[in-house]
Amino acid sequence: MAYVIEDTCINCGACEPECPVEAISEGDGKYVIDGEKCIDCGACANVCPVDAPVEA
Repeated sequence: MAYVIEDTCINCGACEPECPVEAISEGDGKYVIDGEKCIDCGACANVCPVDAPVEA
């Protein structure tokens, strides 16, 4: 299962450089994860200050 970023995202960008497959990009008001690219590693969740990335 891929991770998704919840609406609690504060758009800080801490997660984007942590993604080893470049599945995270800046969206409209929050970052988004491409579920097709996500390898479910959890690196994004480990650095998020508001715990916005969660397993789908």
